[in-house]
Amino acid sequence: MLFPTLTFAVFFLLVYPISWWLRWRQRPWKLFILAVSYIFYGFWDWRFVFLIIASTLVNGGLAYQIARDAETRRKTTLQLALVFNLGLLCVFKYYGFFIESMNGLLRATGLPARLPFLEIILPVGISFFTFQAISYVVDVYRKTIPPAPILDVGVYLAFFPHVVAGPIVRAVELLPQLPHPKPLSSEDASRAALLIAQGMFKKVVISSYVASAIVDPVFAVPGQYSGLEVLMAIYGYAVQIYCDFSGYTDIAIGVALLLGIRFPQNFDRPYTAVSIQDFWRRWHMTLSRWLRDFLYIPLGGNRGGRWQTYRNLLLTMTLGGLWHGAAMTFVAWGFYHGLGLAVERWWGEMRVARAPHGAKLAHDPAPWQVWLGRLLTFHFVCIGWVLFRAPSFDTALEVLRGAVTNWGPAPNVTAGLVLAILGALALQFIPDSLSQRLAVNYARLPLVVQGAALGVFFALTVALGPKGVAPFIYFQF
Repeated sequence: MLFPTLTFAVFFLLVYPISWWLRWRQRPWKLFILAVSYIFYGFWDWRFVFLIIASTLVNGGLAYQIARDAETRRKTTLQLALVFNLGLLCVFKYYGFFIESMNGLLRATGLPARLPFLEIILPVGISFFTFQAISYVVDVYRKTIPPAPILDVGVYLAFFPHVVAGPIVRAVELLPQLPHPKPLSSEDASRAALLIAQGMFKKVVISSYVASAIVDPVFAVPGQYSGLEVLMAIYGYAVQIYCDFSGYTDIAIGVALLLGIRFPQNFDRPYTAVSIQDFWRRWHMTLSRWLRDFLYIPLGGNRGGRWQTYRNLLLTMTLGGLWHGAAMTFVAWGFYHGLGLAVERWWGEMRVARAPHGAKLAHDPAPWQVWLGRLLTFHFVCIGWVLFRAPSFDTALEVLRGAVTNWGPAPNVTAGLVLAILGALALQFIPDSLSQRLAVNYARLPLVVQGAALGVFFALTVALGPKGVAPFIYFQF
């Protein structure tokens, strides 16, 4: 079930009033939310509802066991939980990738490639609810939170606003909200409405338009397009994936807020970043924090010396790339960002080491340095997006080569396309204070005016958008 569809609108119009009618009766509300979440998830393929139920029962039970175990056995139970969760990912997401890679290796060495290949359907959202399950059992192991009742664990993992494409909400962020409902204020309702509206516009209008106008055609056959068209496709994909994914999370955060649940922020104007590290503090923030807390720090973080830190950055980002998809292009994308973070860290350390003794580096860079950092970071990220989007290394190399060669007429680079790309990038530089002021002023309008404004905006979104809505990019992860 896709957010920007009539089906979801009808679904939510039925869920919303019943949810608030039950909200102060904890058990009925949780049972209702769990049931509608399973309906939402099963709308794509009902068979995989049993998978998320199994994840709930196993992780809920093992978390309770971790809390009861003696100190000498707690780690073993945690390892069992990790094996189960990572096993789900390996079977459903990485089995084909592993078999193809091993058969390729066997062929390269002259041996017969006979490892069996099975067609396994990838359950939508498996990466998201599995990472959330891992964070839950690890937080129980670390005694950050106590084990929750199995019904609460079920709601946490299956809650329909985030189950298929995030954000990755930690148990410590969501579970405490379940037994303590808060009334929906007019400010929260207005903020939720604005989040849903802007998320719809990002996905339905900007992302869909840029994808069909330049990105999809160019990445399908890059050799048939001029250098300028290929370059615009690269910039266009940077806009497309941001508007697509941040649009989804805007809607998810808004829908959850209307139900009285607050999600963490997932994007913070990432293309205004002045460094690669700054980009990862702004892009898919819940994943960045997850990788930091459950992978980078357990690997040793920056505690083991310079080279160990570089190694940990490379491992963390490479595995983060593999999380995004079972293909070597995703692994290369993760390694590319890990290498960039390591080089950036090394450069910073060298600057400090080369500074005169007793001198301090300037903490407030000049404006030209800030904008240079933004320009370099944006283009570093765009090159990485080519690996992320391309179906193969050959296509990625053809796209990168085509962006600097084959200059000629560019009939697909229209004024509307340039305006959409530049406009989407320019909007990232609007201060947060202005957005907050807009939400406050909107909340002060009469309810009828708010509804009329939203109606006009949604009508405009539908008019500008294409027929039908493509699935969100992150559904495949």
